[in-house]
Amino acid sequence: MTRIPRSTPQPKPHREQHFTASETVRDIVIGMSDGLTVPFALAAGISGAIATSHIVVTAGFAELAAGGISMGLGGYLAARTDAEHYQSERRREEEEVEEIPAAENLEVYNIFRGYGLADDDAQKVTSAISADRKRWVAFMMRFELGLEEPDQARAPVSALTIGGSYVIGGLVPLFPYLFISDSARALYLSAIVTALALFVFGAVKGRLTGASWIRAAIQTVAIGGVAAAFAFIIARWVTG
Repeated sequence: MTRIPRSTPQPKPHREQHFTASETVRDIVIGMSDGLTVPFALAAGISGAIATSHIVVTAGFAELAAGGISMGLGGYLAARTDAEHYQSERRREEEEVEEIPAAENLEVYNIFRGYGLADDDAQKVTSAISADRKRWVAFMMRFELGLEEPDQARAPVSALTIGGSYVIGGLVPLFPYLFISDSARALYLSAIVTALALFVFGAVKGRLTGASWIRAAIQTVAIGGVAAAFAFIIARWVTG
């Protein structure tokens, strides 16, 4: 073991703060962004044809139920597909390690050479990794294919996160229609509330991911606004 001389300044202890919930945030972003824009566009589109807010609310809640279920199922299937793809590639790597070990050894060696290791060092590390089949396969999955093993319980969690975020986000633009009977007046307030919600949502997302919160907030409002505008135009066109 290498000892640090007493005269050498000791490094100050520090806490490493890394964000590790990127998949959960991604699911929330997917669900919440759609929830804030699609129900708003639907409500706005039919507000021009229907004067009373309670019909808008009924249609909005029906869309929330259908959209939440659809988004949740989409998240579940996506997570299951990731897990199945990983297992399929892992089985292929296990077969290759078993049937063509020399070629797989060369791939490990080339990976370390690509990181700048000298020939002897790369050979030693390659031999150490290939001595354990399980570790060997895990290394190939991570560094050759760039795949991380998905959490087996992620599919239902992803479905609930995306679906739940969609419903929560969708309640925001519908909220004014619950208290204002005139759908045209409710529409203006809904647009303001939705824009504010997008701004806050973007700022929180930026803080969680370490990005500039103001830039993330403006970006979210801009993207959500464009999406809502297109959906609004289509909804108005459909409703005549």
